[in-house]
Amino acid sequence: MAPPPSSSSHPPLLILILTAVLLASTDPAFGFADGLELELGGDGGGLLHREILRDETVLRLKELAKDTVIDAGMYDGSLGIISAISALKVLKATGKLQRLTRPVEVIAFSDEEGVRFQTTFLGSAAVAVQDVLKLNSFEATAAAISQARYSPESVGSYVEVHMEQGPVLEALRYPLGVVKGIAGQTRLKVIVDGSQGHAGTVPMKLRRDPMVAAAELVVTLERLCKDPNKLLTYDEECGCFTEESLAGLVCTVGELLTWPSASNVIPGQVNFTVDIRAMDDKVRETIVTSFSRLVLQKCDDRLVDCAVEHKHSAPATPCDPELTSQLKRAAVSTVSSLSPAAGGTTPVLMSGAGHDAMAMARLTKVGMLFVRCRGGVSHSPEESVEDDDVWAAGLALLNFMEQHVVAERSPAVAELL
Repeated sequence: MAPPPSSSSHPPLLILILTAVLLASTDPAFGFADGLELELGGDGGGLLHREILRDETVLRLKELAKDTVIDAGMYDGSLGIISAISALKVLKATGKLQRLTRPVEVIAFSDEEGVRFQTTFLGSAAVAVQDVLKLNSFEATAAAISQARYSPESVGSYVEVHMEQGPVLEALRYPLGVVKGIAGQTRLKVIVDGSQGHAGTVPMKLRRDPMVAAAELVVTLERLCKDPNKLLTYDEECGCFTEESLAGLVCTVGELLTWPSASNVIPGQVNFTVDIRAMDDKVRETIVTSFSRLVLQKCDDRLVDCAVEHKHSAPATPCDPELTSQLKRAAVSTVSSLSPAAGGTTPVLMSGAGHDAMAMARLTKVGMLFVRCRGGVSHSPEESVEDDDVWAAGLALLNFMEQHVVAERSPAVAELL
């Protein structure tokens, strides 16, 4: 697919590969390249939609099978990219591409996961934030870096399609969901120093064991995040712990390292990572403060030395209410057309996972559409999305564009046809 020609503010941009987006420009002069090649036939109706939005999309996903996470699957990121391209392909096949009321771009962003440079949203942040490449030691001329950035005036909205990466939609037996916001995130590193020694010769009462202290801290974190009010002090209580604000609070220890890591040695040092996420930033910040206090307190009780390092912090990102409502209507229309017996309403979810929408929200209003996945499994070779749910995602995106960026035929043109 040839990239669309750009406005004077930046050249065509195609950065591979992680998350698909639709960018709707506010500038009517911002052109769109009619470069989608059609390889499939069809009847111009449901059969064509199915061929492109399901059969061909699934085939392309299997061919692409790209993800920047080690030992991961083929849907995280790629699903949105191919679904967006397929939706535009249907618009061309049905003669609607020429009736776009505003330009539409499909972009595949690089390194959303932060695996390569340990900095999340590198591709999307380069588009939305002027200096992000320089800050991450990417060597290029100032002119080249500035060309990557979109101006806020040229972008009307951003829509991201993504597999849910969680079990909620499957539990609700619904193929699609809309996202009300993306959780804020804090990453910490906890370092516990004790006294290294022989496993057989140091009496239990004389040990300064950082492993035992670290184990207690991990359990303390779990207790704090399951029931914050039981561990918070009066000074830390912010008055914001409603049931709704706590609903998305999650805390994880994903990595734990010991030194020297030998079975017959009391460790000298243990360090572990902490990931704290919540939709309510005050809740997240309070949990971070409380856990830091508990770390020092419990380490003091065990006569070990501790330090808490702050590695990353990002505020919660709310999705635009208008875009969310539009996506919800498109999802309802899609599900009712594919499965009239489905009933119910499209679920509105919070995203605990980070997405490029967090970076793009600094540039424009954002909306997200989630697609059901099997078992809520992601970042694993076992991640899976049903073919019919791939179809539903593409059709919902198509419906969204037909409702909001495709002009109706004029009566005069309709008579000629």
